[in-house]
Amino acid sequence: MAAPLSTVVDVYFTDTKRTRFSITNPCKQKNHRKHLIHCATSNSTPEAPPTPTSDNNKKKKKNTSLSDQLAPLASKILSTTTGDQSYVLSKPKSTWVNPTKAKRSVLSPERQKRATYSYSPQLRDLKRLAQKLNECDSSEDKFLTCLEAIPLPLTRENALLILNTLRPWQKTHHFLNWIRTQNLLPMETIFYNVTMKSLRFGKQFGLIEELAHQMIDTGIPLDNITYSTIISCAKKCNLYDKAVHWFERMYKTGLMPDEVTYSAILDVYARLGKVEEVISLYERGRATGWRPDPITFSVLGKMFGEAGDYDGIRYVFQEMEAVGVQPNLVVYNTLLEAMGKAGKPGFARGLFEEMIDSGIAPNEKTLTAVIKIYGKARWSRDALELWQRMKENGWPMDFILYNTLLNMCADVGLVEEAETLFRDMKQSAHCKPDSWSYTAMLNIYGSQGDVDNAMKLFEEMCKSGVELNVMGFTCLIQCLGRAMEFDGLVRVFDISVERGIKPDDRFCGCLLSVVALSQGSKDEEKVLDCLQRANPKLVAFIQLIGDEKTSFETLKEEFKGIMSNAVVEVRRPFCNCLIDICRNKDLLERAHELLYLGTMYGLYPGLHNKTDKEWCLDVRSLSVGAALTALEEWMWTLTQIVKREETLPELFLAQTGTGVHKFAQGLNVSFASHLKKLAAPFSQSEDKVGCFVAIREDLISWVQAKSTEPVTAT
Repeated sequence: MAAPLSTVVDVYFTDTKRTRFSITNPCKQKNHRKHLIHCATSNSTPEAPPTPTSDNNKKKKKNTSLSDQLAPLASKILSTTTGDQSYVLSKPKSTWVNPTKAKRSVLSPERQKRATYSYSPQLRDLKRLAQKLNECDSSEDKFLTCLEAIPLPLTRENALLILNTLRPWQKTHHFLNWIRTQNLLPMETIFYNVTMKSLRFGKQFGLIEELAHQMIDTGIPLDNITYSTIISCAKKCNLYDKAVHWFERMYKTGLMPDEVTYSAILDVYARLGKVEEVISLYERGRATGWRPDPITFSVLGKMFGEAGDYDGIRYVFQEMEAVGVQPNLVVYNTLLEAMGKAGKPGFARGLFEEMIDSGIAPNEKTLTAVIKIYGKARWSRDALELWQRMKENGWPMDFILYNTLLNMCADVGLVEEAETLFRDMKQSAHCKPDSWSYTAMLNIYGSQGDVDNAMKLFEEMCKSGVELNVMGFTCLIQCLGRAMEFDGLVRVFDISVERGIKPDDRFCGCLLSVVALSQGSKDEEKVLDCLQRANPKLVAFIQLIGDEKTSFETLKEEFKGIMSNAVVEVRRPFCNCLIDICRNKDLLERAHELLYLGTMYGLYPGLHNKTDKEWCLDVRSLSVGAALTALEEWMWTLTQIVKREETLPELFLAQTGTGVHKFAQGLNVSFASHLKKLAAPFSQSEDKVGCFVAIREDLISWVQAKSTEPVTAT
């Protein structure tokens, strides 16, 4: 029986072509509020709504039964004949929708409200069962034992509830297999989709692909969600070829990728460096009505930045402008990093200012990217001006940003500015100097040969409890070695050993350079002892090159072994130091052999550059000893070419470059001195510092005046 209704009901009619009936939900109304019933039919005579009654009438109407109130309706609009059933009203719905107003959004939160668990005891039981399944062991046998408690028959909704609740992915996979093998339900796409999403969380692409093939074999359709899950999992697992394979398969089936899938596959193509495929896919998506989001443009900008493609980055801006997408902070950060990799500091600066003008405030990542760009371009003043703006505007700064600024100062030799930054860090409440901050300062002092400040900073670190990393010890040893403070160097090395610092290749390379500096001094054995403890193979090779009985083939094999075991970044410095050691020991022939081996193994790729009009010897990446050896080899080669009367260019250049550090400036001086010893016809360029120039006629005259022996300095 229906519960009696004892609330006010007002009925009125309108002349429409549709019969309407609506009643408001009494549970949501306050007392004394009317409930309106509105009925309309094209066959009835329109009547105006009743006028409001007095309070007494309202009180009286409250005591009237619902059947009495609806009696006039029965005589007017309800037929008593069995043949006329067209006006019988169905059970009223809880919500009346006005047809003159816009239809509700599908995503309206009021549509299809979920029933609370308290009204479904079976649902509560299933939740408790799912919780027990999550608590049981993940092994298949124990999990299947727990599944015996599931009430049968299992409905589709209950199966989906359990699938969505199970954790970790192993249990979701076991449950899907159990449903399939027990033939409890017809298998649908949604069961596989839910399982695949759980497997994606566990990066189980192999199982996901297995389920996908299972769906194909059994005729279960793969929908957009299925393909999107497969592709995103492949990307998550760095299986980019698999992601491309399933995307192409999806496209062939006629399914249109959604925005997430398009963005994901664009990122995959970008990571594979397939620029043409990315552009083609982008245009294909735009033709189908896909609207890219800012993240998509970030992916494109990053791809072009990795390739150093400035035109590609400009292309990203023009697409963004065409579709009306306003860059957000993430897009700006990505494009700024791309500008840095493309070597476009001017464009990066303009982009940064555009971002500020648009009202977007930079974060730490933005500022770090811009500072790195300025540092790489040696725009030190721009970097320092930006730092001043950071303080004035209160922009966020973190350890990475401070340390980036310090490293930039070290690269361009800004000592005073670095010290100011370091003091600011000490006074900061949230960015106190860390190990990398101290390392950057040690690098600055070491590059300047400032032993006193470097050791003072080291003592400060020891007292404050800051752990010095291997890079910090490397900078400190380099500083002490260049200052010939060998006793201090040994002390610092011993401390590094006590603190458990494991010498890396850069650390050993630093010690090797100090060995070259200490040749012939009484402290040479002290440094060799440190190197012996850090890298015994290097010491054995030094002894090998000093032995006159060592053949070139033996030298070649041992040299190859040393370089193969070293990281790429230190191979050329190793070779430079070994050549320096040979020259300091007056082993000039061995120095030329090592330069030949280094060139043969690709350690000096830009040493020689030739065009029709000029030949150039570029020794900017060589040590002093290696540069002088390369000069001797070059002059001997030129001598042979002149004697054979082969074609020569009009101009010859030798580039040493100019360093901002105290010790980097020695190469230019030593190179000029060696040219003078050789009486070579090179003179310092008036237009470019660190560049020596000779013309063809002068070189030929010099060769004719020299003997046929190889040119070496004594």
